[in-house]
Amino acid sequence: MQTSTLIIASAGTVLTGLLAYAVYFDHKRQTDPEFRRALKKNNRRMARAVKEEAEAQGAMEREAIKKAVQQAKDEGFPTDLEEKETYFMGQVAKGESLCAEGADKVEAALSFYKALKVYPQPKDLISIYDKTVPKEVLEILAEMVAMDAGLKLGSFTAEGGSAENQGVE
Repeated sequence: MQTSTLIIASAGTVLTGLLAYAVYFDHKRQTDPEFRRALKKNNRRMARAVKEEAEAQGAMEREAIKKAVQQAKDEGFPTDLEEKETYFMGQVAKGESLCAEGADKVEAALSFYKALKVYPQPKDLISIYDKTVPKEVLEILAEMVAMDAGLKLGSFTAEGGSAENQGVE
């Protein structure tokens, strides 16, 4: 018996076994109500696990954002006009480079947040960010703005509720 014949026969046997299992599984799925219930129960269990994992991930990300905002506040911001301008330009450049690299989105949003803190008209800057900053980073920035009660956005303040109320999407 040749090797190629043996390989073809083995592959045919394996393929036939897989096909038979698929037919058996489909027949069982369609006719056995207990089996269908078990499948639905497993699907719900998997969906619940995925949902819980996503919620835990979101909570961890919110905690990281909160820590980053608090750390930025603790570091402080420049008060001199020239220092503010230099700081602003540096933070915007850093945020843009982090976005271009696709690096840490929280760090990129933090750079834009720091620039926003020293900008004289933060509401105008937010409208610019809305057009230029990637959506994921903008969403993180909106959470940062919402966490900062001291950030004045024209006639709005971060105390006024969510970032959507402040013109940030």
